[in-house]
Amino acid sequence: MRLNLVEAGEGAPLVLLHGLFGSAGNWGAIQKRLSATRRVLVLDLRNHGSSGRDAAMDYAAMAEDVAETLQALGAAPAAVLGHSMGGKVAMALALTRPRVVERLVVADIAPVTYPPALRSYVAAMQAVALRPDLTRRDADAALAEAVPEAGIRAFLLQNLRFGEGGPAWRLGLAEIAAAMPVIEGFPEFPGRYEGRVLVLAGERSGYIRPAHHERIRALFPSAEFATVPGAGHWVHAENPQGFLALVEPFLAEG
Repeated sequence: MRLNLVEAGEGAPLVLLHGLFGSAGNWGAIQKRLSATRRVLVLDLRNHGSSGRDAAMDYAAMAEDVAETLQALGAAPAAVLGHSMGGKVAMALALTRPRVVERLVVADIAPVTYPPALRSYVAAMQAVALRPDLTRRDADAALAEAVPEAGIRAFLLQNLRFGEGGPAWRLGLAEIAAAMPVIEGFPEFPGRYEGRVLVLAGERSGYIRPAHHERIRALFPSAEFATVPGAGHWVHAENPQGFLALVEPFLAEG
């Protein structure tokens, strides 16, 4: 699948991949900063944003979408940076199509299976009645019980569009709901990726634990680990300067 993208800048290609329920727009400020020295391609993964919908959401398929898109644009090999689910897509791409990945940055995710903590978010979004007079405040109230954190509700509601034809989600919610067990996991891929890898954890996040380091190094033997200070899971949004202070030197190294 060719993916929708936002492109900025010139130079060596860099790809940014969002997490579950995200879109290319999540990377706006980061893309602007990094595009000063690079050609930065920010993709909507399948079933997200303006990219196509498909029942398959396994990581091999999503990685192949990225490879197909980069090759069509003449942007391979590229540095690839992925957050959360996008980080798993980036790891799958490096493991299955290593010649497409010049170097890899994985933001706050490990190649392991996580608990089904986010399925209630999908169900809550599916349950919002998309009536013609729906307002953003109404939708926020409808999500409040399942998603008590206001910041997370605001993030999810970035996907709700109002306008001609009535309100609609810019997500393939049915496809995502059915694929949640696959999204939560990470498959076994043969081989490993020998290129350079930076793994970033949020200081206040529990997504990357010391116990995960052995698994990461088994797949990515050159992995370096660093922590974004003061950040939770959304490392690039919660501390963009701390995030960039780690990413930019890694991208610049020969």
